[in-house]
Amino acid sequence: MRRRKKIHFNPKHGLIIGLIICMSLIMISFRFSKYLYPVRNAVGSAISPMQKGINIVGTYISDSLETLRSMKELTDENKRLNDLVSVLSYENKLLLQNKYELDELRDLYELDQKYLDYPKVAARIIDKDTNNWYNIFTIDKGTKDGLAVDMNVIAGNGLVGIITECYYNHSKVRAIIDDKSAVWGMFLKTSDTCVVQGDLKLIEEGKIHVEFISKDAVVEDGNEIVTAHTSPKFLQGILIGYVSDIKLDSNNMTKTAYLTPVVDFERLSEVLIITELKEPLLLDPPLEEPTIE
Repeated sequence: MRRRKKIHFNPKHGLIIGLIICMSLIMISFRFSKYLYPVRNAVGSAISPMQKGINIVGTYISDSLETLRSMKELTDENKRLNDLVSVLSYENKLLLQNKYELDELRDLYELDQKYLDYPKVAARIIDKDTNNWYNIFTIDKGTKDGLAVDMNVIAGNGLVGIITECYYNHSKVRAIIDDKSAVWGMFLKTSDTCVVQGDLKLIEEGKIHVEFISKDAVVEDGNEIVTAHTSPKFLQGILIGYVSDIKLDSNNMTKTAYLTPVVDFERLSEVLIITELKEPLLLDPPLEEPTIE
């Protein structure tokens, strides 16, 4: 068999030949342009739709890329704005919380000035019963802070309750709205005594009971009730609330009424504890705080 001879082609020669062909075509195009017009026209007619299609595709791709780029920019901007809104919302909550705390501290300061003769310690509520009301709650102060059982607790504009249990670093408080709470009260205007009885159902209407008002007491709606001098545990003169709906009992011996407390027992976070205990009354037999079975 005969072997085929390998043809060796130098790229340089190919380049030179290509240049010569291109130059020749250019010269022919200029020299015989009049005769080549139909050819150019035919070629142009064939190529023009292709160019138009290519331009349309290119424009569509360019617009799509621009749209994608705009969408990415909008997504990034939206994320940045959402992050900014989250930060501003958090800061706004902190400002509102600071405002509430400031308002509460201002109220405590005013209350402190109102009962300036009594030594007091401020405490924060750290726990409460699982309901809407602060009837039984725990504060973050105890015996190490000089607190003791039966010390009076105040907040808002007046009486909150009394310490029932006291430990080293915390204490439990029973509020006057609790079902087991009963406080000797006194009408500030007439000095007639009564008993302020807690009622967790009635407090839903913003009131608690007032009982054992003398039938001869000249009292009327809106009168202030404060802690009585006869109370063995509560210091005298602490505002409890305002009386309403006074009526004579069926026994014609006493009157009953409702009392609207001056403390908001739905919203408590800071309280003041009066660190002075009521001195025992020298009575024979000694008077006891009303008890609820």
